[in-house]
Amino acid sequence: MFINISELISTPSKTENFTVPVNMEVYEWQGEHFPFREKGELVLNLSNAGVRKVHLEGHWKGSLGIPCDRCLKEVLVPFHVDLDEMIDLSSERQEDLADDSYVVENSIDTDALINHEILIRFPMKILCREDCKGICPKCGKDLNHGECGCDRVSPDPRMAAIQDIFKNFKEV
Repeated sequence: MFINISELISTPSKTENFTVPVNMEVYEWQGEHFPFREKGELVLNLSNAGVRKVHLEGHWKGSLGIPCDRCLKEVLVPFHVDLDEMIDLSSERQEDLADDSYVVENSIDTDALINHEILIRFPMKILCREDCKGICPKCGKDLNHGECGCDRVSPDPRMAAIQDIFKNFKEV
């Protein structure tokens, strides 16, 4: 959804409040799609802060279903976003607005704003639990539910030449 801030920019001391739904069904990052499991409404308070400046305050809560980095089980990851930003639309700052991808001319794209805020808060590692054992690299069994019996010993490839020597000169 786009919020037009043209009138807000041109009227000194004007303040407007908005409550808007988040229209995205999935969050896309690095070619992966993560479904929204919960998404509240974005609450924004916009106020004129001077010549072509807007003060943006707001908050949003939601959660994404993201797979565990070890066992691939879906983990509910909550996001709590508190906003307090100054948007400068003056002519000398127009080239810097490319960094604020949610500001489009005299409008704010609320979905792009949420997308940006999730991006900067996206966790580096997602685990279903701290001691997650992951999956077997041979058979794919979830090791959190028990061992699979596969031989998961992987020899160091740097030692392959030495191991070949030992195999060739093995005394029987």
